[in-house]
Amino acid sequence: MSKHATTAADRDLTSHERLSGEPWDASYQRDEPAPWDIGKPQPAIVRLATQRAFSGAVLDVGCGTGENTLHVASLGSPVLGVDVAETALAIARAKAKERGIHAEFLGADALRLKRLERRFGTVLDCGLFHTFDSEERPRYVTSLASVIEANGTLHILCFSDVGSDLGPHPIGQQIIRSTFSTNAGWSVIAIEPERIQTRFSDAEGVPAWLVTIRRT
Repeated sequence: MSKHATTAADRDLTSHERLSGEPWDASYQRDEPAPWDIGKPQPAIVRLATQRAFSGAVLDVGCGTGENTLHVASLGSPVLGVDVAETALAIARAKAKERGIHAEFLGADALRLKRLERRFGTVLDCGLFHTFDSEERPRYVTSLASVIEANGTLHILCFSDVGSDLGPHPIGQQIIRSTFSTNAGWSVIAIEPERIQTRFSDAEGVPAWLVTIRRT
């Protein structure tokens, strides 16, 4: 384990973990995959990759079992996937080995990314931002700022508060804009309607936002 890796003993439980009554890792220890673990990269992330939206070193925050990380890495980008769930990371590493894809996976707390002591040109957050409450979001933004390069790009795919059959923890555009404010050194480039595929939704997926943010 890297000296910068995070274990359950050296972090506080997130609001989502407190509400659910169990740590993130428990979601990956059941007979059935986690609701968000669809066994393939999210279509929105595949499209971003096709559009060459990932440049420089890439950080995938809350990577889970690594499908998005592995897809971006398969296209030639150096990618680090981080998560607090060691079971998910073990699955991700096994996938990388089986598929012959070079990708790095590390245990890390999304609220303490500074511990990585690394910088990235692009950061991906697929399904993590919406799990944080109002007290955690400012900490998360500070954490992201510690690892993203100047003029670097942050891509967020999160549940939307617009539409029917909403996912848990839906987020409004105003929350996104106020969290990633210009005063804090961010520029929200676009917030576009999107869908997140899950195991509990139909083939169309759940209403989402695909957000592009620049670090100024």
